[in-house]
Formats: sequence, structure tokens, C-alpha cells
Amino acid sequence: MRIAIIGQQAFGKSVLDAFLARGDEVAGVFCAPEKPGSRPDPLRVAAEEHGLKLFQLPSLKGEAAETALRELDVELAVMAYVLQFAPQAFVNIPKHGTIQYHPSLLPKYRGPSSINWPLIKGDGQTGLTIFRPTDGLDEGPVLLQVTVGIGPEDTLGSVYFDRLFPLGVQAMLDAADLVVSGRHQEIPQDEAQASYEGWCKDAEARINWNSHIDTIHNLIRGCDPAPGAWTTVDGEKIRLFEVRKHVARKFADVVGKPGEISWVGEKSLQVTVQGGNLEIFKVRTDSGAKLSGAEFAKSKGLLAGSRLGTEAPAPKLAVAAKIEPKDVADA
Repeated sequence: MRIAIIGQQAFGKSVLDAFLARGDEVAGVFCAPEKPGSRPDPLRVAAEEHGLKLFQLPSLKGEAAETALRELDVELAVMAYVLQFAPQAFVNIPKHGTIQYHPSLLPKYRGPSSINWPLIKGDGQTGLTIFRPTDGLDEGPVLLQVTVGIGPEDTLGSVYFDRLFPLGVQAMLDAADLVVSGRHQEIPQDEAQASYEGWCKDAEARINWNSHIDTIHNLIRGCDPAPGAWTTVDGEKIRLFEVRKHVARKFADVVGKPGEISWVGEKSLQVTVQGGNLEIFKVRTDSGAKLSGAEFAKSKGLLAGSRLGTEAPAPKLAVAAKIEPKDVADA
């Protein structure tokens, strides 16, 4: 088939590679302009290496984008990780329209951080959806879905890179075949089951050490590797990764108060929380250094009883000299 790829980054490149590998004709590639100082976009680099027509438009709205897609004369447009808004006047140009990838089981988890939130909320499964893009964000009819499990020790990284990424690439190929051959079904999303969540960024990733063990454990997993759940030590922001949960079975299992380090081992440190202890294996400091939990504790002089979530010590105020009556008289 003759297609256009619209996307960016590693997922967009992998989708491009997959269509080319099986002999499809990619007439052109659309990807967002790169910001100054950012890493080269893998999709843009791959398109140039293959000698494909490349469009880096600041917007997919308007005549420039419509003209570019129309002149490619493609059967299908494939949207693989697209953050730009694509209006109906654009996506309806190809003979068989456009298909889009979203890493959740729509209509659940519409929005930009749809992989983070299922883990943060402690869900046991998630998945991916190939759908028809409409002017509503992630609201178009569903063409194909794949469900994947979320294990108790899974992270954002393991769910995405091990499952949603490779399965998503294959799902785009399968959905394209269904649409172009006319064998597809378009199933409207059930609005009664829909949910929307915004970005999971620093504000959402801050750890409250008074929360339950499950809440903190899921937050760290759902933010690993990005944005990285964080806390502070003497005002320095640190991000925590590779966490293991140790549930308290009896009162004697609880050592210290929530947020206090209960134990420092050879590779990790443990923190007391409501319901048990969390073992932290990796810490990244504000400077970007990534250390084992034990190395970090040693570098900061943290021992059992030291507390996480602390602010910078208040500066010491200079104490004014006491003036005695005799000093005034002498003056």
C-alpha cells in the first residue's frame, strides 16, 4: 500500500521501518519540528536516510499541511505518536482516511500520560488502541485493541518498551491491512466508560511519605523512568527508581516513622511507610548522577532514622553582640 507516516521519536521510526520492511511504499513523512538543542528526532533522521519526502510543519492545521498530504496521493495516513493536533480536513484526505495509535484501552485513559496512570492507580492491565482520529482528543471509533497485563513489579518502562511498543508497531500494520482491504469494523467508544487524565509531571510525581505503601509503590513504578517520582533530602530533589515492596505483617515489622530510613544495606536502602517498608535500589540526584540506594545514603551520611522529604536547613542568623551599660559609658 502507499501510505504517509505522521509521528515522531523512536516509536514513529519503528513504525516507518516496519512498513518499509514488508515492502509498503511510504510516500512521505510528517514530523514535528525539533526544538533548538534537543536530540535529533529518530523518525526525521530515518526519513532522510531513506530519501523520503519529509515535512516538518509547525502545525498540521491549515493549507500547507493539507496540500502536502493531498499531493502525496496516499491510500492511508498512519499516525504513530503524534502530539500535534490533526483536524478532520487533514486526516480525511487519504483514500482510506487515517489511523492512530494510543497506548491505553480506550475509552479509558484518554490523554497524554496514558501509560503512567494505570500503574499509578494500581491497575492489573492496560493495552493499546488503534482508532480513527477525530477532533475530540482520543475520542474516535476503535479499529483494533490489544490487552496486556501489568505485573506487581512492572514499571512504566517495562510495560511500554517490552509490550506496548512492539505490540503497537504490529497493531499498526494489522489495522492498516484491515482498513485498506475493507475488512475493518469501526466501534464507537462508550462514553460512559471514558476517562481523561492530563500530564503526569513533577507536580504529580512528588511522594507523600504519609501515604499508604501501595500508593507510594505504584507512584514510583508509574513514574519509572519518567518523570521519576521524587522527594527531597535537605532541600535537594532526588528521584527514586527500582522499588520493592515489603508489607508489614505485624507491629514488630514497622521500624520508625513514615519517611524515615529504616535500614541501609549493600545495594539499597529501606524507608518506613504506612503498611511496611519500601526498598529503593536506584536514586538519581539533581545533578543527574544515578546511584544505588546504598551509595546515595553513604554520600549524604544518611543512617537508620534519617528522614526523607526534608527541606534545606534554615541559615543560621548572626547573633548581635550584647551591649553592656558600661560600654555606652566608655563611649
